[in-house]
Amino acid sequence: MFEDSLMESGGKIKTKSKYWMIATFAFNGVILALMVLIPLLYPEALPKTAMTAMLSAPPPPPPPPPPPPPAQVLKPIKMVSEIDQGLHAPTKIPKDIKMLKDSAPPPSMAGVAGMGGMGSGNGVPGGVMGGIGTAPTPVVKVAPPKGPTRVSSGVVAGLKIGGMMPQYPPIARAAHVSGAVVLHALISKQGTIQDLTVISGPEMLRSAATEAVRTWRYKPYILNGEPTEVDTTITVNFNFGG
Repeated sequence: MFEDSLMESGGKIKTKSKYWMIATFAFNGVILALMVLIPLLYPEALPKTAMTAMLSAPPPPPPPPPPPPPAQVLKPIKMVSEIDQGLHAPTKIPKDIKMLKDSAPPPSMAGVAGMGGMGSGNGVPGGVMGGIGTAPTPVVKVAPPKGPTRVSSGVVAGLKIGGMMPQYPPIARAAHVSGAVVLHALISKQGTIQDLTVISGPEMLRSAATEAVRTWRYKPYILNGEPTEVDTTITVNFNFGG
C-alpha cells in the first residue's frame, strides 16, 4: 500500500472518463433528434398558436398603383379672321360694272324749322323756343302721416301754454318720498291731453302727477303746414325744494 503511494502510479490508475463523455454526447444527440422528429411526425403535439403562426399565409402584396391618365392632346385651333370671311375672290369676272351712288343723308337741322317765328314784329318769340319757361313749376305736396307723430319730451315741453301745477301729496312729503313720475301722453291736434298712462315713478306721487298733467294745454304741433297728433312722454319731478 505504501509502496504504491510512494512510487509513480500514472500508468496503474485507470479512469472511465472517456466512456462517460461518449455516452453523454450520445444521449444529448438522441434528445435533439427526438425534439426535431416529434414535431414532424406528430404535429398535434405543437401548441395551436405556434401552428397558426407557422401555417398562416403571408399577407398579399399591395396592388400596383393605377397607371397615369393619358395626356390630353390639344387640337390645334384654326384662327379665322373676320376680314377673310367678308372678302372672297369672285368666281367669274362680270362684263358690265355698275356704279353705285350713295343717297344724300337727311338734313340734320330740320327740327329747327320751328324757330322761324323768332324775332317777329310783335316781339314775341315763336316756334319751338317760344314755349320754354312758360310752364308753371309743379308743387309736390307731402301727405301728412297717419296716426300720431312721435315727438321728444323736450320739444313738447316748449309747446306748453298752460295747466295746473302738480301738488305735492302731504302723505308723500311726510314719508319723505320724492322722485320723477314718467307719463305716456297722446296730445290732440288742438293741444289737449287725449290719453295718459303712467310708465314709472313712486306710487304715492303718481296720482298727483296724473291729475295735474290732464289739465295741461299745448300749442298745436305743425307738420307740413298742418296740425297733427303727438305721441310723447311727460316727466313730472317731485322734490322737497318745490
